[in-house]
Amino acid sequence: MKVVFHVDEVEKWQEATRNIQNLLNLVQDAEIVLVANGSGVQSYQLEHAQKFISKYPNVSFHACKNALKAFLMENAVPEGVTVVSAGVLDLIQLQEAGFTYIKP
Repeated sequence: MKVVFHVDEVEKWQEATRNIQNLLNLVQDAEIVLVANGSGVQSYQLEHAQKFISKYPNVSFHACKNALKAFLMENAVPEGVTVVSAGVLDLIQLQEAGFTYIKP
């Protein structure tokens, strides 16, 4: 099972991470990517987000380079987060690779 969660607002971070936890409780081998773009990239600066990232090393976390630049966060990406050229393009490529799209 391959799933991509899309977070484009800071307010959606906690709902997305609860969804991820619930899914992993049922399907431990799920391949999960969380893509943050828009104001959602600001979530990566929150302490509880950084704890979540370190707690779930089997989940991939992506951050949109364009959003990071817009929010002056280009040098503030925590360890464990992959910067992608464009969040929208990343979402398209993941869906084309068979990932199911979830927008909390």
